[in-house]
Amino acid sequence: MAAAGLKCMYCDNEKVVKYGTNPKGKQRFKCGGCKKTFQLEYSNNAARLDTKLLIIKMSLNGSGVRNISRALGVSTNTVSDVFKKAATVSPGLL
Repeated sequence: MAAAGLKCMYCDNEKVVKYGTNPKGKQRFKCGGCKKTFQLEYSNNAARLDTKLLIIKMSLNGSGVRNISRALGVSTNTVSDVFKKAATVSPGLL
């Protein structure tokens, strides 16, 4: 049973189904295309995909780790973790 009008936040596939709830009771979804799970609402700012993309964009524009963490309201460890994951996915990016 697909969720009506909902697209995957990673691949824009429309084959999205409900996939249980998180420990706080928020609905989770699973994409039928890329098989990733996600939520529509996150209580943690660092878990949002747009925050991770902003971290990458700000670093490419010359912002430092501490500046990025202050501006986005995430910890410096989160910024470093995003850098590490981005470097393993696309080594030429950073």
